[in-house]
Amino acid sequence: MAVATADWVITGDIVTMDAERTIVADGAVAVTGSAIAAVGKANDIRQQFPDSPERGSPGSLVTPGFVNAHQHLTADRLVASAIPDDLPPGAAIFEWIVPVHEHVTGDDDELSATLGLIEAATNGITTTIDAGTVAHPDRVAQAMAAVGVRGAIGRWGSDADGLPQSGPVDEVIDAQRDLLERYPRGGLVEASVTLVGHDLMSDELIVAAADLARSTGRRLSFHLSPTPDDATSYLERTGHRPLIHLDRLGVLGPNVLVGHAVHIDDTELEALVSTGAAVASCPWAYLRLGQGLTKQFAHLDLWRRGGQLALGCDTENAGDAIDGLRAAALFAGLAKDTSADPTTFGAHHAFELLTIAGAEAVGMADRIGSLEAGKAADIVVIDRSGIPWQPPSPDPILQLVWASGSRSVTDVLIEGRLVVTDGRCTTVDVDSLQAEARLAARSLIERSGIQPRSLWPLR
Repeated sequence: MAVATADWVITGDIVTMDAERTIVADGAVAVTGSAIAAVGKANDIRQQFPDSPERGSPGSLVTPGFVNAHQHLTADRLVASAIPDDLPPGAAIFEWIVPVHEHVTGDDDELSATLGLIEAATNGITTTIDAGTVAHPDRVAQAMAAVGVRGAIGRWGSDADGLPQSGPVDEVIDAQRDLLERYPRGGLVEASVTLVGHDLMSDELIVAAADLARSTGRRLSFHLSPTPDDATSYLERTGHRPLIHLDRLGVLGPNVLVGHAVHIDDTELEALVSTGAAVASCPWAYLRLGQGLTKQFAHLDLWRRGGQLALGCDTENAGDAIDGLRAAALFAGLAKDTSADPTTFGAHHAFELLTIAGAEAVGMADRIGSLEAGKAADIVVIDRSGIPWQPPSPDPILQLVWASGSRSVTDVLIEGRLVVTDGRCTTVDVDSLQAEARLAARSLIERSGIQPRSLWPLR
């Protein structure tokens, strides 16, 4: 009789995120190839898969990999946390980011994405949805492959005048189709139909993009309404608020992921819920940019109505840290405080947004988001031996979200591959990137003409 051997047995208390949200105390996850072979009590798994190499420990917490549903991986990383946080609305984009993107190279984009994805992976993020690469999506795909993470890339699409890489509708759609063909759905790195959004897309373009996404079984994503400006523009142009106009065009559906949707009204909320379109909420970005999230926390209302919702970290100058647990804690705190009701939404709900609910929102719940046999082996191991965990709480999710956060992440597996060990990336030589990153940042700043500075004098 043949004895089964797993490539890995990951031990600890297993947060499965299955339908019952079961936590298996003193459990284990068996990994064979790229998939989860079994989940159960550690002794049972060891008997089923004897002599298999182990990671984790009886004191570890083992969770599904985290989903970052909205992340810009290019350019910003090389000017990380360099754009002042006291600029008037719009200045960060048009006076800083646009000049940077006009001068960024393919090498810059791949380096930027590599650095960002290493940070993401060491913080437990195993799936990253690129919110739009302006010029070099293939270089972002190369970075994802090098680091070994799961993700979706997107080409920045727009037919508005004055934007980098903008063009006629046919050219934009052809470029989107080409990317989809080269990165099929279901691969570790796949492609989405991705537009800039806002009011920087004609009706013809957004309808063509929606048709392309539906016909190819792909996700359609775009930015909308992080501030009230998009509503003002759409009302003037169409007589309807943005999401109502897009719904009337037949754009919205369960394959649509809307970045932000902060300033939306009740009719737009209903359009999201009725069509199944999802929202990627990036709470740190809205606070960093002062966009008025706390005046009307529509994302909590969307969640209350059963809408699709995920968490994102946005860019290194709007949210800055690529840290899903940090975003989850902030979202839970905002939900409690803006509603003045601590009973409705808490750490466990936020953790759902980071795992299984986030996977559902980005259309990947058949593969990721929970630790169940047959799913991809995207696994995070969290060390609970440190001071943040002492004494251990009887509810590990409360302690993980509110107290510990990502600093306790030690090991990360993606499709069964160990990409983080003892808190360090195993796939890329991080030390060798540091000098390269400094030189690339200095060169990009000089070429783009932006002038980062310290608010306080450096002597």
